[in-house]
Amino acid sequence: MGSKVRPARVLTALAAALVTALPLAVSAPAAQAAPAAADAVPRIDLRILVVSDGGESTDAIVAELRSQGIPYTTVDLTAAGRPLINEAFLSDTVDGRPRAKFQGVVLPNDNPFGTAASTELAALKAYETTYKIPQVDAYTYARPDVGLRTPDDGGYAGVLDGFATRTTDAGKAGPFGYLKGAVPFEDADPQVSESYGYVAQPLAAPPAGATFTPYLDAAVPGTSARGSLVGEYARDGRRELVITFAQNRYQQQFRLLARGIVDWLTQGVHLGQSRNYFSVQVDDIFAPDARWDVQNNCTPGDFDCPSGVPDTTPIRMTEADAAYAAEWQRVSGYQLDMVYNAGSGEEWKSEHGGTDAMADRLLADKDDYRWVNHTWTHPFLGCVQDTSVVPWRCSKDLFGSTRWVSRAEIAGEIEKNHAWGVSRGLSLDPSELVTGEHSGLKSLPQQPQDNPNLAPALAATGVKWLASDNSRESAQRPAGAALTVPRYPMNVYYNVGKAAEEVDEYNWIYTSKADGGSGICETDPNSTCMSGPLPTSTGYASYIVPQEVRTALGHALANDPRPHYIHQSNLAEDRIAYPVLDKVLADYRGFFADSTPVVNQRHRDIGRELQQRAAWQRALDAGSVTAYRIGDTVTITSPDGVAAAATMPDGTRTQLPNGTAEFGTSYAGRVSEWATAQSPGAAITLQLPTTA
Repeated sequence: MGSKVRPARVLTALAAALVTALPLAVSAPAAQAAPAAADAVPRIDLRILVVSDGGESTDAIVAELRSQGIPYTTVDLTAAGRPLINEAFLSDTVDGRPRAKFQGVVLPNDNPFGTAASTELAALKAYETTYKIPQVDAYTYARPDVGLRTPDDGGYAGVLDGFATRTTDAGKAGPFGYLKGAVPFEDADPQVSESYGYVAQPLAAPPAGATFTPYLDAAVPGTSARGSLVGEYARDGRRELVITFAQNRYQQQFRLLARGIVDWLTQGVHLGQSRNYFSVQVDDIFAPDARWDVQNNCTPGDFDCPSGVPDTTPIRMTEADAAYAAEWQRVSGYQLDMVYNAGSGEEWKSEHGGTDAMADRLLADKDDYRWVNHTWTHPFLGCVQDTSVVPWRCSKDLFGSTRWVSRAEIAGEIEKNHAWGVSRGLSLDPSELVTGEHSGLKSLPQQPQDNPNLAPALAATGVKWLASDNSRESAQRPAGAALTVPRYPMNVYYNVGKAAEEVDEYNWIYTSKADGGSGICETDPNSTCMSGPLPTSTGYASYIVPQEVRTALGHALANDPRPHYIHQSNLAEDRIAYPVLDKVLADYRGFFADSTPVVNQRHRDIGRELQQRAAWQRALDAGSVTAYRIGDTVTITSPDGVAAAATMPDGTRTQLPNGTAEFGTSYAGRVSEWATAQSPGAAITLQLPTTA
């Protein structure tokens, strides 16, 4: 749900403190041996200054900067002891050349310093004028000081939930060119005011030379006029991005606009990079999945049912389901990752007359999919489970020590499944692995550590990228020499094939005991209860699908490469995964221009992306990155072995020992890449197009 926000205070009390979100990523200024030449082209350091009053709107922009890997320094107005924002804080000289320490400025509003006569505000204005530095007002009141009429002068002030806003022609020609136009404001909960703001028209008679250009506008309620919500106010040699609505980092409207806000702030020249990712892995291919018991509210065969509860009929794709999956991919233009258990499929085949039309159909279409090893028969690869109790526990030996699944068994499950796939011509990478239930890794509360036999088994079989459950461990971490790839579990459950079963289990988890549910939502601090149970006939389409789409699309819009996972059962029977996937893709393609396609990576590439990001963030945190622009030349240095993420205008070229080469790959109207120096310790030199 979006959090409730209130109108911004136009002016805030002056407080004192500096919180540096990242250490300065530029080298210390050299001694000034000579005065700066009056006409010297200044050096602009690729770093953002964020002045914060603790509000959510500023925090949202900070979250976007950190997500992309853009260095920034935060001045916290609410803490004591902060430095004064003055000329010395903002600029100096390096080797006799004027240096601007920040390429852009983010303020909580257009003047957070308490008075129009503030010396800090005057210093910022002078700095921005001298070095052509843009300023973003994260959330400010609409009034003449920012080029707008007040809301009571032909505008609107109030809740914006559900508003149909759009990017203007100027917005699409400028920083928001990656959007098709519509930017709907969320209304996730009709009982909660999620966003407040001001729809305001530009001044009819602005000061001499001043202009206001709306980038995002909306209809003024009750009139035929349109007013700005995001626009650029230019005057006196300064450029200011004026945002007149409250936002937080999770709201869809911010996620749609965040890239453009950063692009405007940096003029498309910055460290870091961003993509919109959405990958879906389908577990248990070839294996049957246990089915939820709607009478007993448990899953027979998965050790959570009381003794005596009979087995339910397992769920397994049919030949028609397999054919549908291949056709769906062709029609949707989207590829699934098939995470397979060949041994379980062979067992099913031997128990059903020696034929398996479903497997034959999947293998006939094998080149349509990416394939990932899920072990031969999907065993639990952690401790040896004692299933005589509910919930299960780890078995102990005679000395009270935990009994572990052996290295040989783990390696055998990996190797046998891989060999089967190779023999069938699957597009496999032996470095990728998903274990059953992410087992082998720690599993709280029963197994608080990794199986000590897991790491050597992974090393012996060449596994480098091991799936983990993002709901348990969201950060990538080592498992011996391998690294984890956290995956988002979708609330399309593994143990259901029909929409009514999904709703029944959903009700059990998310309704109170008084409403017939388990009450888990009442005791789990990470959960909330629905107001009442969903109708089993319509609840999936009317409630669960929109919720899952909102969650998955939120991940896709947050520069988050982690994959989502579902199960083969969700492609069977009612095929309940497809309404979610269809809506995610349709909504995405409705928002974004063709220049900004969804990025669908395979397992290993996701792992590498997370690995590179972590190394880059460590370098930024350590202050070991230097980056600046002088005219049309950008210079970047990073520690040996650490690739530098950078985003530049189209047409940028990389300097090579002999000539130049095109820089980066195109995305959302810019080019970006993980760049490496030509030799250890050398700088990365980029030549911008002359129009940048």
